[in-house]
Amino acid sequence: MPTPSFSRAKWSIAALFCFLGFQYGTWVSRLPALKTRLDLGAGEVGLLLMACGAGAAAAFPLVAVLMRRLGSRTLSLASALALIVVLAALSVVPNYPLALLAVCADGVAVGCLNVAMNAQGAALESSYDRTAMSQLHATFSAGLLTAALLTSGVTSLTQSVPAHFAVAGAVLLLLPVCARRGLLPDAPAPTETASTKADGQRTRRWSLTSGLTLLMGAAMTFGTITEGAMNDWSTLYLKDTVKASSTVAPLGIAVVSATMLLARACADRWRDRWGDGPVVRAGSALAAVGLGLALLTGGVPATLLGFACVGLGAAAITPCVYVAAAERGSDALSLVAAMGTTGLLAGPALIGFVATAGGLTLGMATVAASALAVTATAFWIPWNIRRSPERDPLPTTPDHEDVTTLR
Repeated sequence: MPTPSFSRAKWSIAALFCFLGFQYGTWVSRLPALKTRLDLGAGEVGLLLMACGAGAAAAFPLVAVLMRRLGSRTLSLASALALIVVLAALSVVPNYPLALLAVCADGVAVGCLNVAMNAQGAALESSYDRTAMSQLHATFSAGLLTAALLTSGVTSLTQSVPAHFAVAGAVLLLLPVCARRGLLPDAPAPTETASTKADGQRTRRWSLTSGLTLLMGAAMTFGTITEGAMNDWSTLYLKDTVKASSTVAPLGIAVVSATMLLARACADRWRDRWGDGPVVRAGSALAAVGLGLALLTGGVPATLLGFACVGLGAAAITPCVYVAAAERGSDALSLVAAMGTTGLLAGPALIGFVATAGGLTLGMATVAASALAVTATAFWIPWNIRRSPERDPLPTTPDHEDVTTLR
């Protein structure tokens, strides 16, 4: 299979990230309709959401095996197809137990696609020695936004969930079909390279007790706790603690989302200039200090500014950690992704427990502490050091001619 150009490969991998955001945003946006059709209570809806996250986190052993046997290219396409099937099933499930089963299957497929597409993104950066991961993660957010807009448009015409999911499924099918030829072929795992076999210093099987891998997993967990908790608690904090109006309170999540999307669109340039480690350390410190000062100061303007610091600072954490984990092999990437999913799932609940015990301000302070924990762990992670295009440009070769990036 011929190696695609950087531009084609980047757009193809971006389609996978957009696919995941679009698929998730589609079914989550119709939770009220599913709640009504299945006659669910708030607790049952919460369990439905938790089943998705639990499926993704529990999929780690399966993902590790499938990555070794199928490779990231095949696994990403297969899991994308599975997610389309799950979406169709969710549109017609007749009862709650089957809905739980469908959502859990969705989580497993999400876990597979999450690891496979991030492995493709890391391979893109490694193969062409160019940064791209932050912008790829930005397309996930674009997929979420597109799904919300489509939901709004379809529901203005019909309230039918099957009709909506049929339209969404058609859009979803186009993305992997268009991306298929541009995805990167899988390179040999680092543990199977010629140099590794020659010096005999490594073994093929990766150890779950690897300290560096667990450190990356911790950074990913703290990063996703920060990101997930802000999405779930920012509006409530503004309304109940800061006493913002009902019109202003929803701006919390809008500020976090908009600044994170903007930062991810720019973060690859920062990575080129300063390196992954400094970007993660400075960003997580900005998130921790900005939110901490906002909590101490109080008031709507200071709070929104603090939330903006979180969006800007946390944007590059997960993309950079994914790249670092991918360098240690597919097993390491699978475990780090599973730990990140666990943080995303457990983070909002953890903040809820802390808020119940000591108030929502203390709960949000826990978010700031989580961002600070990323700063601490980031000092020990072996980040990639790549050339800066401004200082050491790549030579012009057939693979790098006429490259149009997303920058």
